[in-house]
Amino acid sequence: MSVSHVTTHILDTGAGRPAAGVAVVLYRNDGGTWRHVADSTTDADGRAKDLGPEQLEAGHYKLNIATGDYYAGLQTATFFPEVDLVFEVTGPEHYHVPLLLSPFAYSTYRGS
Repeated sequence: MSVSHVTTHILDTGAGRPAAGVAVVLYRNDGGTWRHVADSTTDADGRAKDLGPEQLEAGHYKLNIATGDYYAGLQTATFFPEVDLVFEVTGPEHYHVPLLLSPFAYSTYRGS
């Protein structure tokens, strides 16, 4: 299986484990409108490696992450029903966009 141009890894820092079973959707901004590119669900290691094609056009993209559904499944209250991570693809290199998540906070960065 090939890996998509954009991947993510979600870690539940509050629980100290990968966030498995989290729905993730990739969108591309097309003239001010967000267009669906692909959707995935994190695996047992909290990774989504199949978010669209191996190569994307340059532009602005968004990962929409269903954090509320994830925490509802754990019967845990959360402040964030979803998290949108907006970033720019500028070239052919791989884009890894991790999410460090807890019920009342999150952090992200450009990974490798």
